[in-house]
Amino acid sequence: MTHQTTFLSGVIEGFYGPPWSTIERLELFDQLSALGLNTYMYAPKDDLKHRVLWRQSYSPEQCQSLREMIQACHARGLRYIYALSPGLDMCFSDSSEMDLLLGRLSQVESLGCCDFALLFDDIPDVMQDRDRERFGSFASAQCWVTNVAFREIQRRHSGSRFLFCPTPYCGRMQQRQLGGANYLQTVGQELDMGIDVFWTGPEIISQSITPKDLECVTVWLRRKPLIWDNLHANDYDGRRWYSGPYAGRPLETRDRVSGILINPNCEYPINYVPVRTFADYVCCQGDWNPRQSYLAALEQWWPRFDTPSGAISIEDLIQLCDCYYLPHEEGPGAERLYQAAATLADSSQDRWPENAAAFEHLAKPLRRTCAEIANLYDRSLFAALGRRTWELREELDLLLAFVRCRQQSPTAALQSDYHLPLTYRGGLVPRLQRLSKQNSDATFTF
Repeated sequence: MTHQTTFLSGVIEGFYGPPWSTIERLELFDQLSALGLNTYMYAPKDDLKHRVLWRQSYSPEQCQSLREMIQACHARGLRYIYALSPGLDMCFSDSSEMDLLLGRLSQVESLGCCDFALLFDDIPDVMQDRDRERFGSFASAQCWVTNVAFREIQRRHSGSRFLFCPTPYCGRMQQRQLGGANYLQTVGQELDMGIDVFWTGPEIISQSITPKDLECVTVWLRRKPLIWDNLHANDYDGRRWYSGPYAGRPLETRDRVSGILINPNCEYPINYVPVRTFADYVCCQGDWNPRQSYLAALEQWWPRFDTPSGAISIEDLIQLCDCYYLPHEEGPGAERLYQAAATLADSSQDRWPENAAAFEHLAKPLRRTCAEIANLYDRSLFAALGRRTWELREELDLLLAFVRCRQQSPTAALQSDYHLPLTYRGGLVPRLQRLSKQNSDATFTF
């Protein structure tokens, strides 16, 4: 088999939140195929029968929907990987539990699927006594279950792929010995070498994944890891979305892994740039320039931003998306806006007019863009963006009102009719957030 067919590249529907619709998945399959990617993995955390109710079989109606999705994937030359996550409450030493797990995989296999994954991430780090007595460790118990399932599938589909997500799936978790001491070394020794093992890098959401970052885990696992990349995932923060480029992964990283699957934003319509720039990275043969890929992808996404008053300009779209760039950095346009606001906040009276003009020059067009999002013809895109861009619009409205207030009277205090206590920045969550401070070293003070 060639590297192109053995190297897995594509998208995991693996977030916490409402799963994507059938229409969205079909559009994704078309996009993956057109971009030269080869894999889709079904693993939405909040499909109850994927995780919480993993023992329960799908209904006939659910089976028909899955069959159609599997067929659609295969028709486009894509692998359809079905993932099951039994680790929340599985009793590994109970033979009936193993029978239930195999039955679940067999049901999906009967629908046309031959590629599978077992996921043991985000589960309680406590073993049942009977499991400990039989297996000794979490790693051994999980490896035994996965090996049995893998060999059962391989018996009927010798060319299939089987994936495994460990309980410690990033460097920080491994350092804290999540899952027990020597977990990954045990996986390397006991897990069948035909099984791929997921890894998210140094962190759950890794700013960068370099060849050096992969050296130790490759030794422990005795195989190249398979990257589950959460760079664009936003399920942990409902106020943010990420439209920045696939970045922080040098091209040399591709040679140190068995594949890369991205787990992107929960809202499907805002994943255009993440998926397209990721495809550029996978297929790149020369120098990799994430920003250049990002700007090219925005040009292609731009027609979706048409409104009754005309399309949002490409310059304004870049500025908007720079405000929702990547978890660890703002885009250049957003950084300029922030620096202009910070400079204005610290401005002396003699520099105020100049600094206020510089801020307004950046803030007013962005405020108009946020308002215009409500008028998008593409209503699914509006639904994905509306609440978040409205929040940015409110903050810009407040800052621009402050500028107007200071221009009228340098000593006047701003009072807004729209930004009132308890209704603006109100609610329990903001109140709780104001009680604590997160420091640069990731510690918290109260």
